[in-house]
Amino acid sequence: MPLTAANTVGDWLDHPVGGPALRDLLGQGGFDESALAPVRQLPLQQMVALSQGRIPQAVVDGLVLRVNDGVMPEEDTTGTERIVEGRFRGQTVIVTGAASGIGRATASRIAREGGRVVAVDISGEKLKELAAEVDVVAVIADITEDEDVARIVEAAGERIDGLANVAGVVDDFSPIHETSDEIWRHVFTVNVDGVFKLTRAVVPAMLTARRGAIVNVASEAALRGNAAGVAYTASKHAVLGITKNTAFMYGPQGIRTNAVAPGGVATGMAKPASSSEFGQTRTGPFLRLIPPVALAEHLAASITFLLSDDGVNLNGVVLPSDGGWSVQ
Repeated sequence: MPLTAANTVGDWLDHPVGGPALRDLLGQGGFDESALAPVRQLPLQQMVALSQGRIPQAVVDGLVLRVNDGVMPEEDTTGTERIVEGRFRGQTVIVTGAASGIGRATASRIAREGGRVVAVDISGEKLKELAAEVDVVAVIADITEDEDVARIVEAAGERIDGLANVAGVVDDFSPIHETSDEIWRHVFTVNVDGVFKLTRAVVPAMLTARRGAIVNVASEAALRGNAAGVAYTASKHAVLGITKNTAFMYGPQGIRTNAVAPGGVATGMAKPASSSEFGQTRTGPFLRLIPPVALAEHLAASITFLLSDDGVNLNGVVLPSDGGWSVQ
């Protein structure tokens, strides 16, 4: 079978023709095969987005042509998703961070599975791109601002069946002796206060209906101390606290609250321009043990499962969707 951009990086490296071609391309950029270890399970096409411009589409297309004698083969477009027709039909679900990464993949999947999606993000331009692809109610909003939270709930209407708290920011990997008040406040404002404010706002509608599902996106950093800086680590531990307490408080009223803890994911979440050398020296050896990174669509599958009626018997669960990182 011909190699295409839809084949995984691992497929390319293991191919007798594709392997040397890809290694040659890496060598031209001053890299070796080890640089691709975290992304072996991703389609080669993902390298365009992950490289942030260093590997343009033309390079990937050229590589495909090179190993197929100048012919561009037809790609398998079935993808990794298995859409469940009508799974969210008749339901309204709010998804934050919907303009990119995990949030975008989650909003898109719910919409394609029949749900009415209130897609929330602070980035209006990228939100418009999502709205052009799937049918969503786009709300440009800052989840840390009370008036914006009120607009989100108003856009959803009286019925709110689900909430996916996906929006979040990373820190600069700084340990506590280097962490500034600015980094601490910013990370907690978005990752904790945002989750708190929007969840507080939607629970009354769920109590009235005596049903609802909330999924909070935590992180592997919520399960360990060696995956990020102190601000991000503490904020995601706080998200688990919110998850468990909310699950306990409202379970008898038919409201399920769970969390997903991603590992390495190919998303649009940008790292800070500068990171702590001390923090990266400490975390680096452990982060190199991360299993190959997942696609945002893989996380969307975990999130939508917990939001849907398929997760009917799950409440207060912290689901590590991390390729097995949490068992190390």
